[in-house]
Amino acid sequence: MIDLRSDTVTKPTPAMKQAMFAAEVGDDVMGEDPTVNALEAKVAALTGKEAALFTCSATQANQIAINVHCSPGDEILINSTSHIGLYEAGGPAAISGVSLQKIDAPRGFLSVECLEGRIWPDDPHFTRSRLVCLENTSNMGGGFAWPIEQIRSVSNWCLTKGLKIHLDGARLFHAVVEKGYSPGDICAAFDTVNLCFSKGLGCPMGAVLAGTEKDIHKARRVRKMLGGGCRQIGFAAGAALYALDHHVQRLAEDHAKATHLAKELSRIKGINLVFGLPETNLVFFEISGEYGDARSLETHLRKNGVQIGSSGRNRLRAVTHLDIASEDIPVAADAIRQGLEELKKNRK
Repeated sequence: MIDLRSDTVTKPTPAMKQAMFAAEVGDDVMGEDPTVNALEAKVAALTGKEAALFTCSATQANQIAINVHCSPGDEILINSTSHIGLYEAGGPAAISGVSLQKIDAPRGFLSVECLEGRIWPDDPHFTRSRLVCLENTSNMGGGFAWPIEQIRSVSNWCLTKGLKIHLDGARLFHAVVEKGYSPGDICAAFDTVNLCFSKGLGCPMGAVLAGTEKDIHKARRVRKMLGGGCRQIGFAAGAALYALDHHVQRLAEDHAKATHLAKELSRIKGINLVFGLPETNLVFFEISGEYGDARSLETHLRKNGVQIGSSGRNRLRAVTHLDIASEDIPVAADAIRQGLEELKKNRK
C-alpha cells in the first residue's frame, strides 16, 4: 500500500526504535525523566526560548498554549483554514471558554492588512481580543512556508496592540528546510511555539511547547489538568531526540517527491493542481466533475493499493513522507490516472 493520506502514518525507523529502546526513563510528572528533560532543554535552546514542555500531541500543545494565554470569554484571531479552528474538536471553546474570529487570508498567511480593524473595542459589550495564532507551514493553505518578514510584521503588530502570539509549528521543520531560516529566527517572533514530532519527523507521538519560564510553568499545570502528565515517557522523547538529529534535513527529499508527484498529476486529464507546484510535502489537487467526486476516487484507489484523503467534494490531498519511496510516485500517479478513467467509464 502506498499511503499518501498524511505524514502522520509514518512508522519509526529501525534506528529510531533502537533509540527509543535505549532511552533512560523516569517519572516525568515528578521531573525525573532524564530523556524528557534533555529533549525539553534541546528544544528550548533550538527555539531560543527559556523553557519547554513535552506534550502528547501538537493538538494538546496548542490547547495548552491557548489556556495559558487566554481567559474565558476571550477571543483568538486566526486564519479560517487553521488546524486549531478546523481539526481540534472545538477545543478552544470546550477547554478554555474562548471563541475564534476566523479570517480569510491567501495561503493561510495572515497579514497586518487583514488583521487591522479586527480587534474589539475595550467595552464590556464585547469579547476581549487576546491572542493571534499562526500556522507554519499552512496545512490547508497549501503547505506553504511563511516568509519570515511577514511573520515579523504580524508579530510587531501584535506587540503594539497588546496581543499574545502563538505558533502552531506542526510542520515548522518543513518551513525551516524550505526557506533556510533557523528555528530560532522564526520562533523569536512568538510568545509560545508548538513543535510536532509525529508528522514529517516520523515519531510515533509527541510535541513540545516552548515559551517563557512563566508560561511553561503554567503550561505544566494545564497539561496535568488535561491528563497529559505521563510517567516513564522517555522512550517517546528518545524518538524525538533521534528525529532532531537525523530526520530534519531529509525533509527536503519529501519536498522533492511532492514536486515530482505534482508534475505527474499535472499531465493527467481531468486534474487541476489547486495551489500549483508545492513548496513542501503537501499536494492538493481537484478532479473535474465529469469524472465523479473525490470520495469515489479515494475509494477506488484504496482498492488498488494507493491511499489518498479527500478534503472536499472534488479536492484531494496527497502527503509525501519518509515511508514513501521515490519509485512510489509514478506508481501512485498512474493509479490515479487509471482511477479517473475507470470512474468516467462507470458514469456513462
